[in-house]
Amino acid sequence: MNHWDWVLFAALLTLAWLFPRAGDPFFRSIESFFSRLAAKPFASIALLFFGAILFRLALLPLIPVPVPGVHDEFSYLLAADTFAHGRLTNPPHPMWLSFETFHINMLPTYSSMFPPAQGMVLALGQLLGHPWIGVLLSCAAMCAAITWMLQAWLPPRWALLGGLIALLKLAVVSYWMNSYFGGAVTALGGALVLGALPRIFRSYETRHALLLALGLAILANSRPFEGLALSLPVAGAFLWWLARSPSPSFSIKLRRVFLPLASLLILTAGFIAYYNWRLTGDPFLMPHALNRRAHPFTVFLWQPIRTHSLYNNAQFDDFYNGWVLKTGFQGTWADFKRIQRDKYSTYSDVYLWKGSLLLFLFLPPLFTSRRWRFLLLVLASCSVSLLVVGWSLPHYAAPAICAFYALLIQCLRHLRAWRFAGRPLGLPLSRVLFLLLLFTVASDLRLRFTDPLAWRWNGDIGFARRAAVAAEFQRLPGKHLVIVRYSPAHIVGQEWVYNSADIDSSKVVWARELDAAQNRKLLAYFHDRQAWLLQPDDHPGERIPYAPPKNSDPPVPHP
Repeated sequence: MNHWDWVLFAALLTLAWLFPRAGDPFFRSIESFFSRLAAKPFASIALLFFGAILFRLALLPLIPVPVPGVHDEFSYLLAADTFAHGRLTNPPHPMWLSFETFHINMLPTYSSMFPPAQGMVLALGQLLGHPWIGVLLSCAAMCAAITWMLQAWLPPRWALLGGLIALLKLAVVSYWMNSYFGGAVTALGGALVLGALPRIFRSYETRHALLLALGLAILANSRPFEGLALSLPVAGAFLWWLARSPSPSFSIKLRRVFLPLASLLILTAGFIAYYNWRLTGDPFLMPHALNRRAHPFTVFLWQPIRTHSLYNNAQFDDFYNGWVLKTGFQGTWADFKRIQRDKYSTYSDVYLWKGSLLLFLFLPPLFTSRRWRFLLLVLASCSVSLLVVGWSLPHYAAPAICAFYALLIQCLRHLRAWRFAGRPLGLPLSRVLFLLLLFTVASDLRLRFTDPLAWRWNGDIGFARRAAVAAEFQRLPGKHLVIVRYSPAHIVGQEWVYNSADIDSSKVVWARELDAAQNRKLLAYFHDRQAWLLQPDDHPGERIPYAPPKNSDPPVPHP
């Protein structure tokens, strides 16, 4: 928090101490309204779903549709374009060396390296008019699903509050809503799992078994490792209920719950194997694992520290042999602590807000309840999965975010009942925390600060510049080949070479300038296109006809 944030926090705490009943009639009227609304579970869910959509659409004049720029986003958008054209993958391109780019497999097929769930949602958006429509719908569905999950664990009004917090933190000023690689789809899967499980225990209905299976399928096809971490305690609780719970009878549990659940999971496993086979040629080899074979990356902390590798272009060399090695895990205790501090900082920025850490003081009472111990176990299992990876972004924790907010709301309930020296301080403090959340969101919106990690660049640099140049080429008549020449000082995070699923049919094709022989092959292959040279580092936006370098080829990296 900056200086003025601390001043506001201290001022509100002082007011809560001196005047614990200040504004009580006003707050009670608002709380009473939401309590009446929360008494209608379906209405609460619908409110969060449509509220997330309408709120974000209302902000479009202030915060327009996001422009992709992070490597992951372009990979997901390739998957979306592939799925939108009715394919799981694309054939390899003869000129793939010139198109090779980050987080995309060029061989044995041309495809995204990521699991398919996010790409499918973006494909839905593309079919409806724009991939971001898929982001909008997935964030709205996430808010609704989190509310539905919380209704199984908390009283109705507290479940509604938890859904509202998720909306404000994740569906407004977050890269989950304002990019193409957020965690809404995965969080939706986690909410379905943790919302269906207690309902199965209470009513053993087939629809809840199918929702549990659907949630697990989403996790397996979005973030399989972290999804597995959530699934392990869920599987343990489910198997205990199946084998040990005296009611209902085992035959009813088998017929109504287990068989529908198992059937959908078998279909999911079959789809994953088929998807892997189509993309990699091996049903047991995931596209992500294939990409890591070609571009070694230390994923888990126990893996050997990777050394330099040979790549086909200087940008890959700079990224994998430079930036990745410099920022990744170095195998020391000091570096382990650095990585975990970075995770804490970024996760806190995305999921928490000013003053909310105060709620963790009320976490100990939750350990005395078997009900809450289970969610604590789920959170612990997912936390371990996040601790053991060297590179972790906030959306990696998406499977368990509903459990996190459930625990946070329960802590808020304990805070609300807290008294100090006979003074009912918990009630005003709980209201102060929510006011601070509203202030945080309003302040970020005023500054057009749409992502706490500051990945969404503004102005004329970075991602917006590429989008503007791409739009200019799209407006030109005819078909075009844009050959990108980077300078030695190029920033590896600003990649320009990305293409659609059907490269040859694209109006504009983006290629990387390589050695003279490969460049000649590229120009001969696209002889019917106007070839342009683009130098984004030295002459951004300048469009000139392409001419090969006269003196030397671009440098070829060596290990």
